[in-house]
Amino acid sequence: MTNRRAVIAGGGIGGLASALALAQSGWEVEVLEQAPELREVGAGIQVSPNGMKMLERLGVLPHLEHSLFEPEAIELRMGRTGRRVFRLPMKGYAQDRWGHRFIQIHRADLHDALAQAVRAQPKAQLRTNAKITGYVRERGGASVYLERGERVFGDVVIGADGVRSVIRNQMCGTDRARFTGQVAWRTVVPVDALGDNAPPPYGVIWAGRGKHAVTTRVKGGSHVNFVGIVEQDSWTEEGWSIPGSIEEALADFGDWQPCLRAVLEASQGLFRWALYGRPPLATWCDGPVTLLGDAAHPMLPSMAQGAVMALEDAVVLAQMLERHADKTAALQAYEAARKPRTTRVQQRSAMNARMFHRPNAAAQLATYGPMALAGHLSASVIHRQQDWIYGFDAGS
Repeated sequence: MTNRRAVIAGGGIGGLASALALAQSGWEVEVLEQAPELREVGAGIQVSPNGMKMLERLGVLPHLEHSLFEPEAIELRMGRTGRRVFRLPMKGYAQDRWGHRFIQIHRADLHDALAQAVRAQPKAQLRTNAKITGYVRERGGASVYLERGERVFGDVVIGADGVRSVIRNQMCGTDRARFTGQVAWRTVVPVDALGDNAPPPYGVIWAGRGKHAVTTRVKGGSHVNFVGIVEQDSWTEEGWSIPGSIEEALADFGDWQPCLRAVLEASQGLFRWALYGRPPLATWCDGPVTLLGDAAHPMLPSMAQGAVMALEDAVVLAQMLERHADKTAALQAYEAARKPRTTRVQQRSAMNARMFHRPNAAAQLATYGPMALAGHLSASVIHRQQDWIYGFDAGS
């Protein structure tokens, strides 16, 4: 290529990761973020070994060591009784089996680390207050239009602008997201505020009838992250930061394990949002324009792979642009490489949500009984089911 300039719509995890991957490959990159400042909200996320490989490849891990937490294990427990279905060792084991660590971290800390790494790249530029309204293909590339009338040209344009992507809507047509019938709660609470009622320092999935919760540790282990997902048709607001009350959260989880109730009662900020799904797109590309992360493949959080898939996308996209002289061919190769995997993860995430919400004792026994037996005989039986996702190296 004689021109190597990329314009990236969106300064979230996927946008920053793609900016970093391309800048490290010699591209000039401009990230356009509509918010007035570059920051991430949200709660804790889990980064499995396949994602950690991408962060190591991007050189981000030194910025994360102080804020990550590496759990000893992942557990599945029953929400009401606390009975453990299985326990999977992770610390040390993940490195040996899948080639890297399994960690828990606050989304904002991962975002900050990526932003630091991008700002250290002389070829990368981050702009805020840059709301994109659309794009136009033109000779040699494409330009995006900003709300205030400016046009910004790139040899490629990457739509990493999330579930409400402007780039996707223009490329594929405005679609109506489908409400899944599930509403999610989130909060983060200092461990010191919980005393003896702190949840176990692992990654714990608490399963129950029509709902489940996940507790993890973030901020280097000093805080408990809580996410609870409830089947509910009466509340459908999609926003990520809509406040909820402790009383409302306790109505959903107050009769579960005391440690979960303690987290909710100690919360200084509870938020909830409705979960929406979209079917896989027919295409991610329009000539020199492509999609990445949630803009291309939004997924439910029940497999903890949303951010990780965006990291994989970023690395593969940069690789394909290096391997193919023709930009359009490179973007088509990127889509061909990524779509089967992300579609499978989308489908598995939806399946997991159903699995954690078994409606009665008979269904729970039929689902969790074999899991408990397999975990009792050998944790490797369950570990093998994760090999295709955790052992994968998108950069190889």
